[in-house]
Amino acid sequence: QVQLVESGGGLVQAGGSLRLACAASGRTGNSYAMGWFRQAPGKEREFVATINWSGGTTYYADSVKGRFTISRDNAKNTMYLRMNSLKPEDTAVYYCAAAVRRGIATILEYEYDYWGQGTQVTVSS
Repeated sequence: QVQLVESGGGLVQAGGSLRLACAASGRTGNSYAMGWFRQAPGKEREFVATINWSGGTTYYADSVKGRFTISRDNAKNTMYLRMNSLKPEDTAVYYCAAAVRRGIATILEYEYDYWGQGTQVTVSS
């Protein structure tokens, strides 16, 4: 079992920045991939970014590439998402997730086993 708790969401103006954090607890070790997804009102949940167990490999959705940075600190059992140059279309509930069956980063939602409750990010124009 892995428990995930997101923090850092909020209201920001377009062009601003936020840093989300995802604190993991429960399962010892960090030998698994993690990721961020988001769900905007009226839309399906979509992939945002993923990172492998060591932090050495990352992938991003095209819509956030160059603006968002995913990272992790395994000593603190925490994953981050730095979001710069935010746009109104980035408004969504952001979820962190853990794929405990794999150490390789994955963009596939069904490969994630545990999910946080989500944190709201609202970008005003």
